[in-house]
Amino acid sequence: MTTTMQDVARLAGVSTKTVSNVINARPYVSAETRIKVEAAIAALDYKLNLAARNLRSGRSGVIGLAVPSLTVAYFAELAEATIAAAEEHGLVVQIERTGSAERERALLDSPRLQHIDGLILNPMDHGAEELEGVELSVPTVVLGDHPVGGAAVHVSTDQRAAAELATEHLLLTGRRRIAAIGARSADTRGSAALRFDGYRTVLERAGIAVDRDLVAEADPWTQVNGAAAMRELLDRGVEFDAVFAFNDSLALGAMRALDDAGLHVPGDVAVIGIDNIAEAAYSIPSLTTVDLGGRRIAETAVAALAEQVLTSERPAPRRVLVDFGLVVRESTGR
Repeated sequence: MTTTMQDVARLAGVSTKTVSNVINARPYVSAETRIKVEAAIAALDYKLNLAARNLRSGRSGVIGLAVPSLTVAYFAELAEATIAAAEEHGLVVQIERTGSAERERALLDSPRLQHIDGLILNPMDHGAEELEGVELSVPTVVLGDHPVGGAAVHVSTDQRAAAELATEHLLLTGRRRIAAIGARSADTRGSAALRFDGYRTVLERAGIAVDRDLVAEADPWTQVNGAAAMRELLDRGVEFDAVFAFNDSLALGAMRALDDAGLHVPGDVAVIGIDNIAEAAYSIPSLTTVDLGGRRIAETAVAALAEQVLTSERPAPRRVLVDFGLVVRESTGR
């Protein structure tokens, strides 16, 4: 015979509402009561009938996460953090890899969205303006500041300020010839533009003119392209004593190219990145970086989306900024 929630409530000596609160990890249950309910669930081997619950509620219990790539470590770690955060809300995550603005538009127009309760979208930096006129068919939270259809909630970090922090750190270590890796000439509104603007602002504030020979483009921001951009800078024969890479993957690739060229990090060249991916702490030397708060971004986005799904109400437009911070490691020491 199938165990019901009523059976669990009877064994634990509580109401079915309390059992539901424990199952859905709601905060207003005492520790003692939670332990009794969890013991009853284990003793009866109770399994929640999600299909029946979702049929009654009209929801699937599934949300989507759309990211440009899963080969870039930041997005892979964002996906992992989103899955963990969704589990706290009793939700399952369906991952979509877009890879282009065209595929993003196709996803937003796709009938597949009818099978999920909502979407967290991290759009491509370039081409994202194509999504401004899209009509969203499900509740959507956008990561970043690009306007997407009628999405009201945007969760992001101040990327210009994060780039300023990275560049200021290099100046404070005594570096003056600071190269930048990750610029994109076609990007006028996205992450590359914002991070370049932060880099330029700090240099100009310090009375240092931006030397275009010290700027190398890279797209996408992978280790392979970071190494290629660094080799390009070295081939130009320009002198530099530091590198600001626009993400950690670029920085790790750049450090490998510097090592191949016989240059020591940080003795000859200091290197800093942005994102604080897990690998940054274990590279040799370990990588100084700006932590953009990826886990907090995921938690905030999931909570905002879950609120929309549960209330079925359009939220007031808002931009949620997540704090960032400098993580100093070996790659910028002397």
